[in-house]
Amino acid sequence: MTAPPRIPFPVVDEVSRHCVQDEEPETVLIEAHLPGELDAGRLRKAFLEALRRHPRILMRECPGPWYRRRYEWELTDEPDVEAVSFPPPGPGSLQGARSRAMAVAPPLTASPPIRLEVVTAPGDTESGAGGGADGRAGIVTGTALLLTLNHTALDGPAGLRILATTAEIYGGRDNSAAAPPVRPSGTPRADAPDTPSPWASPARVARGAPDPPPGPRRGNGLLHTELPLPHRPKGSPYTVNDQLMVATALTLAHWNREHGARVRPLRITMPVDDRPRDATMPIGNGTRLVEVPFSPEELDTSDLPALLHRTALRTRALKALPRPQLGHGAVLLTAPWGPVTARGALTRALRRAAAPWMSTTLLSNIGRIPYPLDFGEGAGCAHAVWFSAPARMPRGLTFTTASTAGRLHLAVRWSRALLGHDDGTHLRDLFAHHLHSTEATP
Repeated sequence: MTAPPRIPFPVVDEVSRHCVQDEEPETVLIEAHLPGELDAGRLRKAFLEALRRHPRILMRECPGPWYRRRYEWELTDEPDVEAVSFPPPGPGSLQGARSRAMAVAPPLTASPPIRLEVVTAPGDTESGAGGGADGRAGIVTGTALLLTLNHTALDGPAGLRILATTAEIYGGRDNSAAAPPVRPSGTPRADAPDTPSPWASPARVARGAPDPPPGPRRGNGLLHTELPLPHRPKGSPYTVNDQLMVATALTLAHWNREHGARVRPLRITMPVDDRPRDATMPIGNGTRLVEVPFSPEELDTSDLPALLHRTALRTRALKALPRPQLGHGAVLLTAPWGPVTARGALTRALRRAAAPWMSTTLLSNIGRIPYPLDFGEGAGCAHAVWFSAPARMPRGLTFTTASTAGRLHLAVRWSRALLGHDDGTHLRDLFAHHLHSTEATP
């Protein structure tokens, strides 16, 4: 019998694997709402075929001795486990699926490291730390698809590609990606003006009022909401992503000021993904991380157009700058100079030592969902899609946004060690307020 193909862990996968914590698992959740219902048998077949069309997702971690130099993925022809499940419909079914996504990651030892839960519960109103924030976000009018990814293996755009392929197979309709939006022209500047020093330790999110831990798997809290897309004057030199970045910075400055935190510069991590969105898209962790800085002085201003313009210069320069996914230090850490156990211990020690210099928060803007996610007659197209990125300490808070059908879908996710549900609600309201303020015209 031929041994299954093996692939060494890429840099992002290995660093994530070294830092796995069961009490705060690093999962990515994609939640898509459809107006109609799905046939269970057809969906299972469509999802299995989608996995086969993207074989890089059919993988598990290879076992190995402690002295091995590399972690390796082992590719499989078929799933080891049934990845699709249908929780019983009823009150709390959607909240239960969200809570599982926040607390329990799909195991790396079974192929594929993802799971899809299908919640069919018309009129199921959700609330609480895993529930919705408003009527449309919290009521399932047809079907909710919740795809949970183990972030050691996969990221959000890769999971979305799997859902798009599933929709195409299930519905028999074209689910090709739309053309990306046109961005403002011009040459990015690498020397954006008044950039805060990268050597200053950034602000941390001030501690709120954490809820009592629900159990040994503390997980994250999560809040979904739907907002109007912010207006942007025609010809503006900034994008909606820049408006979201400024809204995030103003929200955290506002929150920390309310809680009497020491005034420090903010640094906001922003994932950048340059992969194609068609069927050739590489599956895995394909985003690179850049950090957008803000000084306290520039956030204490009423001249928001000028702040938006400076932010646009910074984000465009950072996107254009060639850089390894996690920086040059991570490349050195994951070089096979010693056993993975020794490199893992060093990685965790360096992570703890570098915690004061880690960015304040993460804003992951997926942008306009490029696929129609059309499951055909009876199920329909997704009218709302949420993503949520991990929020493990020391950041402890992430904002993830995507837009569908002309609406902005925001997920606020937090570490339960830092914040409680009421804190999450307040941060959501602050974000909505400051995002609206970015609509100011010059």
